[in-house]
Amino acid sequence: MAEQGRGFVPGRHRIESYGGGGFRFAEMSHRGSLLALPSGIHALEAVAAAAIDEVTLAPLFDESAGAVELLIFGSGANLRPPSPSLRARLKQAGIMVEAMATGAAVRTYNMLLDEDRRVAAVLIVV
Repeated sequence: MAEQGRGFVPGRHRIESYGGGGFRFAEMSHRGSLLALPSGIHALEAVAAAAIDEVTLAPLFDESAGAVELLIFGSGANLRPPSPSLRARLKQAGIMVEAMATGAAVRTYNMLLDEDRRVAAVLIVV
């Protein structure tokens, strides 16, 4: 995965599997966390939900207006909601957020993607 030195795969992709420190999607594997957007999947350096902030989610906020209506926040092995300031920034951008453990987040993201919903996901590695 590479886009100017950063991990990026263009397009919408189902997450095929997760665990063991990474994810499989688009017939490839990736070690580490992900940000899945309508425009593509980005590698994230974050290994904990607390590390996700507005800067981390800059690619989400760069998506075209209305491209994302819901952010699935997969916070790792345990449920950890995003910070109040991040929740406020998402609300300001018109994006609802649902926090859950990463396993549930992967299943929910895939289901909503299959329904062609305007969904994105933060997936913290487990």
